[in-house]
Amino acid sequence: MSEDERLGHAVVGAGIVGICTALSLQERGKQVTLIDPSPPAEQASYGNAGVISTWSCVPQSMPGLWKNVPKWLLDPEGPVSLRWSYLPTFLPWMLKFFAAGREDRIPAISDALLQLHRPTVDIYRQHLAGTGHEDLVRDSMYVFVYRDPAKLNLENLEWRLRRERGVPLEQIDAKSLADVEPDISTDYKAAVLIKGQGRAYDPGAIGKALAEKFEKQGGKLLQARVMALKPVEGGVELQTDQGTKIADKAVLAAGPWSAKLLKSHGLKVPLEAERGYHIVFTDPGVTLNNSIMVTDSKFVASSMASGIRCAGTAEFAGLDHPPDYRRAHVLAGPAKRLLPNLNTEAREVWMGQRPSFPDTLPAIGEVPGLPGIIAAFGHGHTGLTGAPMTGRIAAMLAVGETPNIDVSAYSLKRFGNT
Repeated sequence: MSEDERLGHAVVGAGIVGICTALSLQERGKQVTLIDPSPPAEQASYGNAGVISTWSCVPQSMPGLWKNVPKWLLDPEGPVSLRWSYLPTFLPWMLKFFAAGREDRIPAISDALLQLHRPTVDIYRQHLAGTGHEDLVRDSMYVFVYRDPAKLNLENLEWRLRRERGVPLEQIDAKSLADVEPDISTDYKAAVLIKGQGRAYDPGAIGKALAEKFEKQGGKLLQARVMALKPVEGGVELQTDQGTKIADKAVLAAGPWSAKLLKSHGLKVPLEAERGYHIVFTDPGVTLNNSIMVTDSKFVASSMASGIRCAGTAEFAGLDHPPDYRRAHVLAGPAKRLLPNLNTEAREVWMGQRPSFPDTLPAIGEVPGLPGIIAAFGHGHTGLTGAPMTGRIAAMLAVGETPNIDVSAYSLKRFGNT
């Protein structure tokens, strides 16, 4: 095979995790090819809620959460929906998800989440430096709003996890909330401010700005579909719809499609395509100064370049089922209750696939039995937040460096059947 058919280090997947990995590999002097059938940052990277949560440390699965699931599934405005024909396929993942929420498992998961997320704003700013798009990552607070102050209890497990890890919190009343966010309804009587956060003014534009930087630094974008990959003598062979390529190493950052590529090697990983929807009110007439978590409806609202985006609903229906955009439009009601003066007429909707493991943690590290292939996928709701540090860790492992943090919590070996 001629030299020009080699790719250097390959990153499979041009979402925000893949792009950050490619930049971190370039920082280590590597020639990198970024491979994806779609242009950069057009999947989940584009449509997320925009929260860059340096203090995110609370797992999705928590003790007693299962008690809420029937109520949520029956509520048309509930945060979770399930296509019932998908239940037999979904059930094993759901049982693992509930098991991950045992109280004895939570502290270790929380620690692993926090060490992955703490450096994120700093690394984003390093990556964006010199691009002319530095303002796409902005300082912010994460504001958790409550209608009923009695439901705000800082002694609850989720808030104790944060306090025990030094998360900077401030509980405020309705008057102070009105000072922070004047357009929020006076029906919300209390809030908690999580300080020292960031938010994305345009999540998709962050990915595209970083992909442009990657190309300017000599990186190659290959718009192709990887159908299989395997270790071979001298590197990793990638079978694509544009022919067979050879890479020195390959980082697998293909989101929910990563599991399909591993399945041909007999590796069955519990990765679920958790379908997320958002709605953007493009002529909102109101403004939010921070990222807002609406605790009663379980969605996030934020002002962005395109308008006010509301996101957070989750649907389990498999990777290939057509979108049900009613799941996005249903957020208009709760959004109007949050922001009484919001113009909900001009709107756009979107659906993307979140790659979710049952314990909330991603897979980062060598793939068991496949030397030369590094996993970097499965971030669920926190891909935007987890991408910079994930990219740094994956790049270090790909070039033989030892990360200065314990990365064993992210190993695929934790699932046993790999």
